[in-house]
Amino acid sequence: MIYREAGDFSSTYVQDSQTFPIKFDRYRYYLVLAVAFLVVPFVINDYWANAILLPFLIYAIAAIGLNILTGYCGQVSLGTGGFMAVGAYACYKLMTAFPDVNIFFHVILSGLITAGVGVLFGLPSLRIKGFYLAVATLAAQFFLVWLFNRVPWFYNYSASGQISAPERTLFGVEVTGPNTEAWATYLFCLVFLTGSAIIARNLTRGTLGRTWMAIRDMDIAAEIIGVNPLRAKLTAFAISSFFVGISGALFFAVYLGAVEVGEAFGIQKSFLVLFMVIIGGLGSIFGSFAGAAFLVLLPVVLKVVGADMFGWPTDIVAHLQLLIVGGLIITFLILEPHGLAQLWRVAKEKLRLWPFPH
Repeated sequence: MIYREAGDFSSTYVQDSQTFPIKFDRYRYYLVLAVAFLVVPFVINDYWANAILLPFLIYAIAAIGLNILTGYCGQVSLGTGGFMAVGAYACYKLMTAFPDVNIFFHVILSGLITAGVGVLFGLPSLRIKGFYLAVATLAAQFFLVWLFNRVPWFYNYSASGQISAPERTLFGVEVTGPNTEAWATYLFCLVFLTGSAIIARNLTRGTLGRTWMAIRDMDIAAEIIGVNPLRAKLTAFAISSFFVGISGALFFAVYLGAVEVGEAFGIQKSFLVLFMVIIGGLGSIFGSFAGAAFLVLLPVVLKVVGADMFGWPTDIVAHLQLLIVGGLIITFLILEPHGLAQLWRVAKEKLRLWPFPH
């Protein structure tokens, strides 16, 4: 068998509780990490970094965060853009207030600040759920954008209302500012994505992840068997907001360099990350990667094929992108609610049984 050879089974609980219990999966992910860390930095250029790789890495972190909240815990959120803004503005204030502190710690602290804000706005989930919770998080989105627009302290009383990332270095290499190298910003974001994915994978496979899924599947039954809904929901909001805050800090400081909150973190950003989770697959860390990769690559592919090869007008290409994304969301919600991740799981099962698949 290609995918899972005979004799690959777990004989102890420690083996079964590994991040990747199947040996083939471990080797495959080790290979992907080796290529990502040891090969890509030597062949990357500015176009690949700014058009594909950096957006993918940052959006994948945000999608992991939203997937923990919505996919694993079942709490619908439309405030991802606002929480990304919290991470971005927290990072900006920390960078300007403490210029001697390493940028790595600024990003981590930005995630922790966003986690606190996420818990605050997650309190309504203790009383409401479903559509009403979605409206509450949508209100958080609009409130946070309004707050960062209207309170000059957040953007250090700048006349333009924009925030710009100061130059910061890590091990002597500049990772923020106008003179960054593509490989440096790529590796900086890749470290955060790798750490976020490993943490999220282990959390969702452990006790905390099981309590989230119990709340998602039937919260009343979960409470009867001993699951604390207060702890489960607020930890989901906190950890989800932590990852989203990190993505917002990286999006501002490393990727864009200068942002205006209404343009960079509006409601469109919340829907974009939500679409990544829906298309990639709810309740799947791999689905967060797949959805982010799909929605980052789609406009690039459409531009190359539609605008460059066939000479279509750019507005037609933009409208075609909206049609494709909308059609795929409807298709996945009706035919395959678990998204691209489920299609990947089915393909692996076929490989396990090759050459006699069902």
